[in-house]
Amino acid sequence: MTQLKLNWPIAVPRDAYDYGTRTSGETHGVVLTKPHVVDLILDLAGYTSDRDLASVPLLEPACGHGAFLQAAVGRLVRSARRRRRKLSKLTEVIVAYDIDPAHVAASRKVVRDTLIASGCAADIAESLASTWVREGDFLLASQGARFGAVVGNPPYVRIEQIAPRLQCEYRDRFASIYDRADLYVAFIEHGLNLLGPDGVLSFVCADRWTLNKYGAPLRNLITKRFQVRAYVDLHSASPFESEVIAYPAIFALTQGAQKTVAVAKLDTASERECADLRDVLKDPSLVRAGVAVTPYDTWFSGDEPWTLTSPGHLKILRDLEARFQTIEADGRSRIGIGVATGNDKIYIVDENVDIEPDRLVPLVMREDIDQGRVRDARRFVINAFQPSGALVDLRDYPRLARYLLAHEGGIRARHVSKANPKAWFRTIDRVYPELVSQPKLLIPDIAGANQVALDSGRFHPHHNLYFATSETWDMEVLGALLSSRVALFFIWSYAVKMRGGYLRFQAQYLRRIRVPQPTSMPARLSRSLATAFRNRDFAKIDALALKAYSLAELPAFPFVDTRR
Repeated sequence: MTQLKLNWPIAVPRDAYDYGTRTSGETHGVVLTKPHVVDLILDLAGYTSDRDLASVPLLEPACGHGAFLQAAVGRLVRSARRRRRKLSKLTEVIVAYDIDPAHVAASRKVVRDTLIASGCAADIAESLASTWVREGDFLLASQGARFGAVVGNPPYVRIEQIAPRLQCEYRDRFASIYDRADLYVAFIEHGLNLLGPDGVLSFVCADRWTLNKYGAPLRNLITKRFQVRAYVDLHSASPFESEVIAYPAIFALTQGAQKTVAVAKLDTASERECADLRDVLKDPSLVRAGVAVTPYDTWFSGDEPWTLTSPGHLKILRDLEARFQTIEADGRSRIGIGVATGNDKIYIVDENVDIEPDRLVPLVMREDIDQGRVRDARRFVINAFQPSGALVDLRDYPRLARYLLAHEGGIRARHVSKANPKAWFRTIDRVYPELVSQPKLLIPDIAGANQVALDSGRFHPHHNLYFATSETWDMEVLGALLSSRVALFFIWSYAVKMRGGYLRFQAQYLRRIRVPQPTSMPARLSRSLATAFRNRDFAKIDALALKAYSLAELPAFPFVDTRR
């Protein structure tokens, strides 16, 4: 097996890696950043040719095909000529990494061609290209230098897509790799730690880390040790040469105490808009179409999500959070997610399957919910667990054993089986039969708006459904509040946004919804909410929820109203 030789004393098989310079979990290969977006990022990093760039060493951690290097080398050449510096002496001013030899070769060619086009001798251009662009894993490479600018478009790939040994190595090195993190968080952390005193890190990448659970350690690191200079929302824009699924953002970070942050939003990230943004950042009094810049005089603390809507929206959100408690704060209510099996085709069965009946638990899936009503599709999930949480002894269940052995190949192919060979037939998640009889609110994960249905106590949810149970609430009253625009405002503020205006209704966001205490609401209001929920009268629900929260109105926010 080919071994990748790194500067750090560890040899890693090349097939341990499954990433290039990516910006979407579904996009393999290289996603090129548009040249004018590259120029904006270099400007935000302060890597401009009017400075002596020989004293501003630049790092690009994942250079791909050299989009950033081409622009950076051009700026370096112009800076050097103004100061009559010899390019041949500038061997230490640029460092770029990539793990893919094809990318390294492509980037070196870009550097070489850019230097030669600027009048540099071919032998010097060849030498500088080979010196500046290195084959290796930036996250493992030993790097003693400090940099004045760290720029780029880091890889975007889930940590679980990487071989287990390398995952462990990364997790040991980087506190930001937490939960099911994307690898770009480690690139941000490592890049920040390599900044010189006045250095700036400026990246374009997916913005999920600013809001979700796995981004908490990185947000905490930034708020404690660094400052955010600028943040550019590109949700409506297209900064790449090809379409990607993730919503990107550009951010500029440096050392020091936090000051006012310029939060910008671009409609298209066109060449004109990027140029206009540079002008507005220099002179906030300017007005440019397609460019909105809002100063945030105070920033977020600790690992708080960066809810970058507007100061007005944030004020209302903070007011609601100060006056009301989360759903789970009473200790008797719970937000959860349904069962994941690892292979639904094997573990989800119909009523005619030849398995002992007490091993079958009635299941509800997202497709079984229509207009708030839960349909019994007569499907079941296999329960391989005892009430204690231990796996059943298959000798006690010969029909289940025959079924599982008949599908052994597909079962053992799952990651959970490979990781737990002695428990090869377990589902990813434990099945809880006692959950079936509990009344529960069911909430689909991906939707334009909050679609809440009440299961009176008949089913176990599938993993494409989140659920709420409570010993405190009348479930119809809670269902109405969770179906309201007020609840949606919390989700919209915190959740990852997806293409088409859709939102993720995950547990980490549902747990941020604030609700009044049930005893604090007048009985008549509670009855009206329950009735409106039963009738699926969302206009009435929204009006009643404003009363429950003592709000005259909510600020406008965009969403696709898929409630029905």
